[in-house]
Amino acid sequence: MYQFAIAENQDKPAFYRALAEALDALTAGEPDGIANMANAAALMWEYLPDLNWAGFYRAQGEVLVLGPFQGKAACIRIPFGKGVCGAAAASATAQLVADVHAFPGHIACDAASASELVVPVIRDGRVIAVIDLDSPTPGRFDAEDEAGITRLAGILADRIG
Repeated sequence: MYQFAIAENQDKPAFYRALAEALDALTAGEPDGIANMANAAALMWEYLPDLNWAGFYRAQGEVLVLGPFQGKAACIRIPFGKGVCGAAAASATAQLVADVHAFPGHIACDAASASELVVPVIRDGRVIAVIDLDSPTPGRFDAEDEAGITRLAGILADRIG
């Protein structure tokens, strides 16, 4: 059984350091990428406030395919370049979207989503997955969230496949 003492009331950099330490502990030495993504999604769902979806899309060719997640049922396939997830995959850069309704070509898997943060997981210069976080609150995510989730993506780069 895994138990982590991650205080939600600390500043964001300290919070994300603790979250990264927990993710590292959960995934270190585990060779199964799906298991690692599942635990990462559960960890983000449990500790990141104000989310309505947290999970992964895995790169398969030029398409993202739904991976482990927490939240409502989601879109299964997203082409690179389409929606927020596809934009992150095509550009290999994080997408921080304060208002998804203003994002050209946004794909609404859950009509309740108002803001989104998508961070690519990159290994050997290639996007292998994206971490997707949705919130029902506009402007929920900021640069500190992006930096924190980017750190998690770095930990997972060699632990998922």
